[in-house]
Amino acid sequence: MRSQATQNTTHRTRERYTSVECNKSSLLVCIIYLYPALIDNFPQAIRTTDLQQERPATPILPLSPNQLFHRAQRCLERDETCALDEVISLYYDALGYYNTGHAYRGQLLCNAATMLQIRFERRGNGKDLDQAITLQMEALALHPVGHTDWSTSLNNLVTHLFSRFEHRGNDEDLDQAIALHREALALHPVGHANRSISLNNLANQLSYRFQHRGNDEDLDQAIALHREALALRPVGHTGRSKSLHNLANQLSARFHHQHNREDLEESRENLRCALALMMQHDPRQLPVHRVLASVCLSFYRSSLGDTGAAEDTDSLNTAMHHLKAAASTVSGGLRSRLQTSLIWVGQASQYSHPTELEAYATSIQLLDAYMSTTSSVSSRHNIMKDFPSTLAVDAACCALCSDDVCRAVELLEEGRTIIWTQMTRLRTPLDSLQTHGDHAVVLMKRFRDLSSLLDKPPANYSEGNSRIDIEAEETRYRRLVEEWNRAVEEIRKIESFSRFLLPPLFSDLQDAARDGPVIVLIASEASCHAIIILHKQPPTSIQLPTDWQKLVKLVLALREAVKKEPGPKGNQTALIKALRELWDGVVGPVVESLDGIARPGSRLWWCPTSLFNFLPLHAAGEYRPKGKSLSQQYISSYTPSLTALIKARRSRERSLSVPFVAIGQDCPAGASRKLDAVEPELELVRGLLPPPPTVSFSKVTSVDATKSRALCALRDNTWLHLACHGTQKVDEPFKSAFLMRDQPLSLLDITQTDLSRHEFAFLSACETAVGDFHTPDEVIHLAAGLQFAGVNSVVGTMWKVTDSTVQHLVKAFYKNLCGDGPMNSKRAAWALHRAVQSLARDEDIIMPLDQRIVFVHIDI
Repeated sequence: MRSQATQNTTHRTRERYTSVECNKSSLLVCIIYLYPALIDNFPQAIRTTDLQQERPATPILPLSPNQLFHRAQRCLERDETCALDEVISLYYDALGYYNTGHAYRGQLLCNAATMLQIRFERRGNGKDLDQAITLQMEALALHPVGHTDWSTSLNNLVTHLFSRFEHRGNDEDLDQAIALHREALALHPVGHANRSISLNNLANQLSYRFQHRGNDEDLDQAIALHREALALRPVGHTGRSKSLHNLANQLSARFHHQHNREDLEESRENLRCALALMMQHDPRQLPVHRVLASVCLSFYRSSLGDTGAAEDTDSLNTAMHHLKAAASTVSGGLRSRLQTSLIWVGQASQYSHPTELEAYATSIQLLDAYMSTTSSVSSRHNIMKDFPSTLAVDAACCALCSDDVCRAVELLEEGRTIIWTQMTRLRTPLDSLQTHGDHAVVLMKRFRDLSSLLDKPPANYSEGNSRIDIEAEETRYRRLVEEWNRAVEEIRKIESFSRFLLPPLFSDLQDAARDGPVIVLIASEASCHAIIILHKQPPTSIQLPTDWQKLVKLVLALREAVKKEPGPKGNQTALIKALRELWDGVVGPVVESLDGIARPGSRLWWCPTSLFNFLPLHAAGEYRPKGKSLSQQYISSYTPSLTALIKARRSRERSLSVPFVAIGQDCPAGASRKLDAVEPELELVRGLLPPPPTVSFSKVTSVDATKSRALCALRDNTWLHLACHGTQKVDEPFKSAFLMRDQPLSLLDITQTDLSRHEFAFLSACETAVGDFHTPDEVIHLAAGLQFAGVNSVVGTMWKVTDSTVQHLVKAFYKNLCGDGPMNSKRAAWALHRAVQSLARDEDIIMPLDQRIVFVHIDI
């Protein structure tokens, strides 16, 4: 083996999008006694480990509070686990030395409690939180009412108590936090400068308790407190809009609980007033627009429930207007805007509002923009998991419901393979700009320089690096992105470059079908479709006789079927059953529609989305005597996107002698056994290739096949055959790799290599053409990585492949590929098709069905 071993539709769609919320880490809002700026260094990642025993400090005398503070600051900057433990130990030593009554003790107690809170935030161990509360209670006792630090100690204690309530759900902690806020309010009587702040703090805690327990008295009191706070912030006060917003939120909550329409009307009026007080670029407009949209939707829903009342379409339209306005608030930040646009999608979908398609288009555009601000591809992949994986296919289905097939294709192309698209943008050639004057040449150089900086791999920070350094690097990257975007906007002002790097129009995408039809398969919970794209004709949409749930079952059935050992006669009944179902529900209807459009024996390309990415479409058939099958009628290839296929067809300079490298590794680092078939396979390939000067053959194998040597061979040769162990990392697909002698040659390594002149790659390893179930439409696998890096034509595998299969398939494939005439990567799909057919007919070769269909061809 070559592997080291995965109600109604409208309501479901709405639920999937309206549930998108910001992934908030637990935020520490306490104030550090000595130096409040330290709060800026709080980490947001929470890791869980066991509480370690405090280590004894080494100094004879403890450090002073100032020294401890600076040690704590350095510890947080480095973000080192052991350093944090040591600082806490030093605080304990100091507390043991500076006993009750010492002037330093209150200060040390506050800061020690804060460090314990930080460690709780990072590791989630409740014992740290318990100890922080104990220390902070002692600090509060040392800072009685009237002490200059009483307010700081009280606020810190409230923060710890509220954190413990969130952690354990203990009502006593929440009650005690509220009691402390009441104490603070009592000490801020009418006329006190901080009274409105105390009113808001207590109101917010009461509101939280209402959400937790549903007690009307808490909500009523929160509203009364917010009203008093608002009265203390007259027109002209900087906090008035915030108070209006707070009060409106609680009035809206009371409406949903008590159904008093007056609360809803007052909430709407307060929000409108809050919005009117805000300046044009105020980021707070975004949340106000969102709450206004929610209030308007409440008006609309209440009209639906009123017997005899007319449907309040004005409120529905106003709600969609506010969601659109929130998503368009540039100062609100890309992530918040994206989350809002997804809520817009969900609500527009639920109520079949005319803005639904616009909401989808906005979400796709914002997702692309948000992803571009992240420097590493691995981080982008993790970000994708936070958002609906079916966004693009749902958008396409929405367009198809309006019979706009062309728009459906455009949205799919824009909303899929975003990670790959952003990488290829940075490698866009701009030679044609040179003929548009000196300014264009300057812009071309600026674009190339910025693209080169953005395309560099991000620094690999270790735990010892300063958080300040990491944040500075992230800020630098975001500024480069802004400069790059400005350069792109300038280029678009040049004649004939108005659509430079904009999402392609359907008229451009049709060029993908120049050499044969492209079938785009759409799998959504709403419906399943096939779109047949032809070169010079309008596209055709077919609703397939399958659905989401059937496809889920089919994917799982196929995965299990290929794992099963064949029967005594080589039968694979479960696999045949699954391939028949694939024919009946998906491929058969497409083939029927192609009758009269594509001649038998010609080529066609599959562009699958979502669940279709995990199905062997090329192998679908009836599998009975005289039964139909796809392979009898057409030669199948796959493409991750239409743009990728168009790019692969661009003409390239070809050398007179084809530089061909065979890379093999029979004993990679950490392997349990040797791959005895690798060396014979490479020699077999050598023997089947044309002799020099037609082909210039080289081989990298055994101890020479290290990661660095393999990368060099990849760069220096435009044709590649790779035979080795392959490993797929489902959770971290960019760490999927070909295993070399010293360390893995990962997908991430490949993406950072320029292969723009490359013609062909044969990947003789397992699972090289199967992606990630969490983000299927990003098509992240080794074969796709080579294709997006620039290789025109790739042969890969969908699951495990045996040495015997490789031996027979490689021999048959290269015999067909090399044939007569020069080496041509466009013959690869035909050669693979012929090889599989010949092996199926050869009675002397016993090859299970799963092995006959394991290899697939990608692109031209």
